[in-house]
Amino acid sequence: MIDEIELYMRHLRAERHASPHTLRSYRSDLDQLRTFLCGAKRRDVAVGRVSIDELRAYASTKLRTSRRSTVSRKVSAIRGFFSFLLARGAFRRDPSAELVAPKAEKRLPVFLPIDVTERLLNGMPQGEAWADRDRAILETLYSSGLRVSELALLDWEHVDLENECVRVFGKGRKERIVPIGEVALDSLRAYRQGLAALGLERAAVFVNRRGGRLTTRSVARFVERYVRRSGTPVPASPHALRHSFATHLLNQGADLRAIQEMLGHASLSTTQRYTHVNLDHLMKAYDDAHPRAK
Repeated sequence: MIDEIELYMRHLRAERHASPHTLRSYRSDLDQLRTFLCGAKRRDVAVGRVSIDELRAYASTKLRTSRRSTVSRKVSAIRGFFSFLLARGAFRRDPSAELVAPKAEKRLPVFLPIDVTERLLNGMPQGEAWADRDRAILETLYSSGLRVSELALLDWEHVDLENECVRVFGKGRKERIVPIGEVALDSLRAYRQGLAALGLERAAVFVNRRGGRLTTRSVARFVERYVRRSGTPVPASPHALRHSFATHLLNQGADLRAIQEMLGHASLSTTQRYTHVNLDHLMKAYDDAHPRAK
């Protein structure tokens, strides 16, 4: 399977434009499957001899130690892999066709209340190039709801300061235009001036001290560091700022389909996770509207 896995990785990278994170995850998932199938024999396994029973046994084993969402991703990786090989004529029947992903847990997105978000952002340092960079990272994530992978891939040519929007390349390199607020734009302007003074302005928006593009992991570390320093009770990640963006817009009356467009969700059902409301918002609506509330 080693050669077939490598071939599939090249396909995902070149033709599907998969993100580095997806490539790492899928490679790990398929390597784990290969190890399971080899077992104690420690010999590589022929893809044409893999059975549905073996694939089900692998998924069942992973369910004992992993979350359902993780196993669902592994199943997706397996099905994509075998479907790709089937199309190339590696075998006549896809052994993964009947492999079913476990039912996902219904988990509400982690988000920060508005006052906590304001405290986090207002407490960010500024006035020095790298402090301005970190401030611009958090402001941009919250102002536009970008995925961390989308933020890391931003180039200055994608930032339209005049029209207050950014051009984003999401999953599968799908392009969309997302509004960005004036506060975030101001933080980007200050950061860019600092970069220019250091002679480090590059095509990439967010760079390290050597001028190289920041990775998604580096961005996540910066976010988590400032969240801890602010005393925020929620262990927030870049994705939590994306969830906060969507939740706050929805709670303030924004249209669900507009939020879907800004987030780059292919399906409205994905965006509907944000129809939850926090308790304070719910109680206020009740107190304002119910005739027996007072």
